[in-house]
Amino acid sequence: MWEKVIIEFFASYFLWLMFLGVFILWVYDGKIKKEQAVHALFAGTVAWIIAWIIKLVFPTIRPFQINGKDALVIIPLINGGFPSGHTATAFAIAVTIWKHDKKMGIIYILSAVLVGISRVLANVHYPVDIVAGGLLGILTSTLVQKIHFTNLFKK
Repeated sequence: MWEKVIIEFFASYFLWLMFLGVFILWVYDGKIKKEQAVHALFAGTVAWIIAWIIKLVFPTIRPFQINGKDALVIIPLINGGFPSGHTATAFAIAVTIWKHDKKMGIIYILSAVLVGISRVLANVHYPVDIVAGGLLGILTSTLVQKIHFTNLFKK
């Protein structure tokens, strides 16, 4: 029983706690600067959008649609499963944070790994969806870092 609750928490809610954590690190804790927080949030959003577009162009069936087992998420989506948007978003945020703060970044990378694993355990993704999502997130973070948004933060 608790196992399902834990999987559902990490598969459905934990990503949103990662977003909230970026705000907390910026506003409350001051561990990251405004520009770094914007990079992380922007990279996460862009990764989510790119994953969504790929799913529209190349729809794939999710595990729960084939194996008949329950999807352990709040809303089991029926759109394509490749790549994992949750994992892409989590890795985009995590890698961006890691590039600015190594200690906090390790926590975020471990969190992103948990999101990916939980999506497989929740029966909504295959491992290949997670790997592709992770790679998409890393690539997105790297590209966003090159943009820098410097004009937004000049005084």
